[in-house]
Amino acid sequence: MAASLLLLLDDIASVLDDVSLLTKVAAKKTAGVLGDDLALNAQQVAGVKADRELPVVWAVCKGSFVNKAILVPAALLIGTWLPWLVTPLLMIGGAFLCFEGCEKLAHKFLHGDEHAADHSRHERALADEAIDVVAAEKEKVKGAVRTDFILSAEIIAITLGTVQGQPFLTQLIVLVGIAVVMTVGVYGLVAGIVKLDDAGLYLSRRDGAAARVLGRGLLGMAPWLMKALSIAGTVAMFLVGGGILVHGVPALGHAIDAWTAKAGGLWGGLGSMGAHAGVGIVAGAVVLAAVEWVKKRRAKQRGAAP
Repeated sequence: MAASLLLLLDDIASVLDDVSLLTKVAAKKTAGVLGDDLALNAQQVAGVKADRELPVVWAVCKGSFVNKAILVPAALLIGTWLPWLVTPLLMIGGAFLCFEGCEKLAHKFLHGDEHAADHSRHERALADEAIDVVAAEKEKVKGAVRTDFILSAEIIAITLGTVQGQPFLTQLIVLVGIAVVMTVGVYGLVAGIVKLDDAGLYLSRRDGAAARVLGRGLLGMAPWLMKALSIAGTVAMFLVGGGILVHGVPALGHAIDAWTAKAGGLWGGLGSMGAHAGVGIVAGAVVLAAVEWVKKRRAKQRGAAP
């Protein structure tokens, strides 16, 4: 009896060690999606009236949990019955990450005026008393939940690739753990970011000089924080997406690994990151060009239709 108990405890400890290690690896690999998820959701919630920001964040958070409740079982089924599909899904997810990064850059540098005009129209609409605020909030929540589904699918696909070949229980614990931690982490931080300006305004009106200085600092930092998150998320998209694509092509992955191992140290690490980012940018540009070509073809076909 005692020997059986010790063996059971040893098995549990082994599983927990595997879960801990794999969760850390999965969290590192999904950092790019996490950064973009955080920035994108904070931007989508921005513009909601101050007293409605947290309810909207909570509504999107609940939608995100529903998304992951669908995606985690689907991932487990794929990992168990269609394991050959994991690598193609990862490659698709990596290519989509790179495409999103290139699309963001193209939209910013090629369509910056249109983006500013859309933002201005959105602000005027929110200020209009005739606008149905509840309906506008629902549309925001629906849009954010749809976006979250895509980003959550990428997170789950990357995590599934990390735990591929592991026992079912290990896969289950890691997938559920990543799903919960990422959701709570992202929307907890989003809630903090969208209320940062409110905290700064509150402190700036306090009697103490130190509180007022801190408040003004928070008010000044909030927009810069949003920009920094957006930039970091875009860079991470290319790094993570490019890394997935590189390791999905064994010959390319081995060549880059061999070069970085030979370079060693800081230069090797920087070289690996640069190679992943370069592959990500090229892949994203190719996918973006293909998508734009398809859009133009469809537009021409609609225009030529009687």
